[in-house]
Amino acid sequence: MLTKLFPNVEWDTMWIAVKETLYMTSISTVLTFIIGLALGILLFLTSPHQLWANKIANWLTGAVVNIFRSIPYIILVIILIPFTKYLMGTMLGVNGALPALIIGAAPFYARMVLIGLREIDKGVIEAARSMGAKTWTIITKVLIPESLPALISGITVTAIALVGYTAMSGVIGAGGLGNLAFIEGFQRSKSDVTLCATVLILVIVFAIQFVGDFITAKIDKR
Repeated sequence: MLTKLFPNVEWDTMWIAVKETLYMTSISTVLTFIIGLALGILLFLTSPHQLWANKIANWLTGAVVNIFRSIPYIILVIILIPFTKYLMGTMLGVNGALPALIIGAAPFYARMVLIGLREIDKGVIEAARSMGAKTWTIITKVLIPESLPALISGITVTAIALVGYTAMSGVIGAGGLGNLAFIEGFQRSKSDVTLCATVLILVIVFAIQFVGDFITAKIDKR
């Protein structure tokens, strides 16, 4: 049945591309979560009236986040080619795509973390400070738990964006479904390959959204 609907699709190759897309998305999402969370917390703590209030540190961190968040992803990939080659030894393949994926997504997620932290009731933070809680305790026991639904919702949106980024990375040889859709589908005029790769990307996106919404609903006590 599938052979008749998609005569040009080599299913073994398609499943390898799916695994490559999932690999790039999962690794970059985990590292984006860690780096973006750190940047977002730093932005929050160095803002006025917070524990580490510092205009210069806040401005510098905000500038780095805004610069990398504003650069279109495909241009960022090109700019980072020397850095990627130095770090990974190559700019091709799934590992070659990771630096650009993480650097492109982490600043975006950092802003979402900052928004989530700003929604926390200031009274909760002040209560922890008045009881003599150290900064690390406030971060781990107040900031992260109180903003967790927003953090999960934010990383869900970011992971979906990363799926799109992996597809764009495929155009320059990073592998995955984007590479298959462009090289095997578009360039060789095999529309069924492109269609199949697109459908599988949509399935991955819907799966991420479902899991993210489910977890957010479970932990949101409001």
